[in-house]
Amino acid sequence: MFFLSLQIVKNVFMWDTIANYILKHRVLNLFIVSIILIFMGVKAFNVKMGHNLANTLPDTDSTMIVYRQFLDKYGQDGRSVFVGMYDADLYTLEHFQDYYDLNTKIREIDGVTECLSVTRIYNLKKNDSIKKFELSQVVKSRPETQEEVDAIRDEIMSLAMYDGLLFNPEKNSVMMIVSLDEEHVTTKVRKDLVLSLKQILDEYSEAHGIEICVSGMPYIREITTQKMVKEIVGFTLLSIFVAGFILYLFFRSWRPLVSVVSIVIISVAYMFGIMVLLNFDVTILTGVLPPLLIIIGVENSIFMLNKYHREFDACHDKFEALRNVIVRIGPANFLTNTTTAVSFASFIITRNVLLVPFGILASVCIMLTYVLTIVLLPTFFSYQKNPEGKMVNYMNSPKINYIMAEVSKFVLGRKRFIYAVLGVVMIVVVIGAMRMTTSGRVVDDIAKSDKLYKDIMFFEENVGGVMPFEISIDTKKPKGIMNATFIRKVQQLQDTLALYPEFSSPLSIAEVVKFARQGFFNGKREQYKVPSNNEFGFILKYMPENKGGELPNVISQYMDKEMQCTRISVQMANVTTPKIDSISKSLTPAINKIFPKEKYDVVMTGSAMVTLQGTNYLIRNLSYSLFLAFLVIAFLMVITFHKFKMVVISLIPNLIPLLFTAGVMGYFGIPLKMSTIIVFSIALGISVDNTIHYLARYRLQMKINGNDIKKSVMAAIQETGPSMIYSASILICGFLIFAFSSFGGTKIVGFLVPLTLLVALITNILVLPALVLTFNRKKI
Repeated sequence: MFFLSLQIVKNVFMWDTIANYILKHRVLNLFIVSIILIFMGVKAFNVKMGHNLANTLPDTDSTMIVYRQFLDKYGQDGRSVFVGMYDADLYTLEHFQDYYDLNTKIREIDGVTECLSVTRIYNLKKNDSIKKFELSQVVKSRPETQEEVDAIRDEIMSLAMYDGLLFNPEKNSVMMIVSLDEEHVTTKVRKDLVLSLKQILDEYSEAHGIEICVSGMPYIREITTQKMVKEIVGFTLLSIFVAGFILYLFFRSWRPLVSVVSIVIISVAYMFGIMVLLNFDVTILTGVLPPLLIIIGVENSIFMLNKYHREFDACHDKFEALRNVIVRIGPANFLTNTTTAVSFASFIITRNVLLVPFGILASVCIMLTYVLTIVLLPTFFSYQKNPEGKMVNYMNSPKINYIMAEVSKFVLGRKRFIYAVLGVVMIVVVIGAMRMTTSGRVVDDIAKSDKLYKDIMFFEENVGGVMPFEISIDTKKPKGIMNATFIRKVQQLQDTLALYPEFSSPLSIAEVVKFARQGFFNGKREQYKVPSNNEFGFILKYMPENKGGELPNVISQYMDKEMQCTRISVQMANVTTPKIDSISKSLTPAINKIFPKEKYDVVMTGSAMVTLQGTNYLIRNLSYSLFLAFLVIAFLMVITFHKFKMVVISLIPNLIPLLFTAGVMGYFGIPLKMSTIIVFSIALGISVDNTIHYLARYRLQMKINGNDIKKSVMAAIQETGPSMIYSASILICGFLIFAFSSFGGTKIVGFLVPLTLLVALITNILVLPALVLTFNRKKI
């Protein structure tokens, strides 16, 4: 039974002793909290931002192993920043000179290793005297006349290798490929590089009145990191304001407001300190914890405030009232915070580098917030004046009392109507839930209205995309790539890739060989094609040896030193994971036909493939974590209620909101992905709080009312109903803050969690009491 189980909790944790200790050692408690606060505050200044694109797969996953091997062989696949613009006047002298100067300034930025553009473009020319190709720059110096620019333009337009890569003559667009060293791709120094790049590009844009588009994984990661920092600060302050404003509306006093806000601020400071101690970085997920802790801390406080005012109204002794709050609300709050912490802790089983720290930090800090609340709130109130006047008027509010009384009457007299409406709604939402799809993107959190997203669209329209998609080919023998037959196979695969509009023009050893053939035949554009067997032999003799970096990175990085392995690199549009899956599955038969498995090892990899497998892995493991959280919460309910039917009664009102949200997602086409499935775990852990508080009051009222079920149900609604509404209001408004995020995933949390909590409030006020009345005919 609930009351007996709470008594067991009381005995285990000695709540009487705890209450006496808290009220007797108030000064000592404040001193300890203050010392820890100073320590954690100092540590918090060392908090680090996450600069890497987090791997969604564990290192032991086969897809991740292949990707790591690829990186070891060829280096980071996302080390380029793309700069693009439309400029029909580029080949006028003034514009071309400024574009040349722009390239020079970018190459001078610390961390930039190369900047390819039409002003820094390479050509292979045959030198018959030494029978070698000479690699030379088309633009050897800053042009001074229009005639020079015209000659440069004609030569550039003849170089088919760069068409669709550095320029698109049909759309008058030009692109730069800015290569970065590895340190500036994955560390905090990337910020200075991106700021320098933006400053240079902004000056050029302003001077010419041209909109410049920038993209590429290093740039996207840095811009999203900067946005994340601003949102963490903004949402934390906004959540404090919203929670404080609602608290003041409810209690009409500054005293509870200041007390509660002080506690949540301390909780947030502790959180950042713990983050540093555990060596966790601030990420898109851990960044939402400060507002989340504020919301949960305020919810804890509301139930304690409400109980404190009722206890004081009954006994008119401040310390006795505070003691009763700790003894009677402490166990219930402990259970509610435990269930919430369990929901977040379930993320640990995903083994994801984003979700595991989030799960650990959230669960630890939720319980820490509970401890701070149970210790500090009574301590603060003990030094304040007795609650009176406007602060406690809400308890006798005619409107609230009338509403709760009408709800009680409705539940008592209209149970069948409640079940009928519930049945219809469930049929509708289950149909909607069956329409849900699974999806995700490499870049999945950027709003379509954001310039960053619009810039991605520019590159998709002009070069195919900016998301790395790689095909690695191992010939299983040294110099296996240096024969015409193999090059024709690579070209055959590239012809297959060209059938997919999601891909950009490829870069590969085949493109290098075609480029060499064009140079061998004096630069004629129509000669840019795969050579015959005889031609290949002659061309190979003219190829310069890859020594001392004689070839630029854009060419040499597409083969290994033994010339046994090579890669085909394309940039992919920011398509959904089902689309990536469809493309990879359709490519597999073509690859196996061109490169038989017994002779070649061919794998598809790159950020796009990692994202595909990572999304599937996360959704699968997040589903397991949600199921595990449900089981653990059910287990806690079993320990609490001791009877299976009470476990069912307690869980049904909290499953209905999850199904409702799933139905809404299905009808509105919101896909199932990491950010949306997290909603269910968060909502499950929080919504069950009201159930626990209601059933705790119900069991107490059963004792008071001599096991009169109807009277106890009505009394429990009238006592816990206001607290449910107040706490739900703060939770809903608190999570709605996230709807203003510039990140798509956070925005979805801001819409779906409040919706789920609103439905949970309705089910806990209407459905839960109705279930109690239906299934309980005697004391339990």
